[in-house]
Amino acid sequence: MKFQRRSFLKLLPALPAIPYLSGQKSGNAAKISMRFVVASDGHYGQPDTDFKTFHSDLISWVNREKLQKGVDFIFFNGDLIHDDPTLLYDFKSTLANLRVPYYVSRGNHDKVGLDVWQSTWGYATNHSFAKGEYAFIVGDTSNEKGEYVCPDAAWLRTEIAKYSEKKGIFVFLHITPAKWTVNGIECKEVIDLFENTPNVKAIFNGHDHDQDSTKMYGKKPYFFDGHFGGSWGTAYKGYRIVEIYEDSTWQSYQYNPAASPILNTFSGKN
Repeated sequence: MKFQRRSFLKLLPALPAIPYLSGQKSGNAAKISMRFVVASDGHYGQPDTDFKTFHSDLISWVNREKLQKGVDFIFFNGDLIHDDPTLLYDFKSTLANLRVPYYVSRGNHDKVGLDVWQSTWGYATNHSFAKGEYAFIVGDTSNEKGEYVCPDAAWLRTEIAKYSEKKGIFVFLHITPAKWTVNGIECKEVIDLFENTPNVKAIFNGHDHDQDSTKMYGKKPYFFDGHFGGSWGTAYKGYRIVEIYEDSTWQSYQYNPAASPILNTFSGKN
């Protein structure tokens, strides 16, 4: 059956208009070369939470973003499910309603073995991918027991070297590798590696549901995106947007779909 855009829009909840950007980039839509969403901590299956609504809301928001401005992909930065490994299939089935490509990382509540993870997603818990002039590196920060662990620094170093000619590298780690939040973990070798790699542009962290801002280690920004599920955290459920421009600049901001503010904008240059 032919897809009707008007009919699809009727299925989405009423949302406020999403402004293109705050600040200096306003009205410059033609200059975007890539746009992606980062969302974390959906905790699919967590008892005593409305987890199905949390996921259907996020999917509707991202599908609306796709229609209004374009989204190249969404990254789910860990805690996809809540402890029970059998929930992984239901979570993946829910994502069938997304109209954009997606990638995932393992969080401490994703208590799934490496073999199940590989067979479900088609890639390991440590993985990377490239899109055009940019590379994206995903490091594992937990294990099947749900323990907090530092990402594999040797593996990260190899992946960074593989993408040394890329204009920019963006890194995704569920648990932040610095003890600047209650739930962070100190991984000095990792943060020094990022700091000393010029084309590492930013690191994205989940895990700390109450964090939605930017923290700086040296010259590198570490972004947090609050949460879109779970039982605690920021007063709103939202996600982070990253927009990369043709003039080698980029911008990231946190977004609250319910109230429509753009929060905690950060601008960078490649």
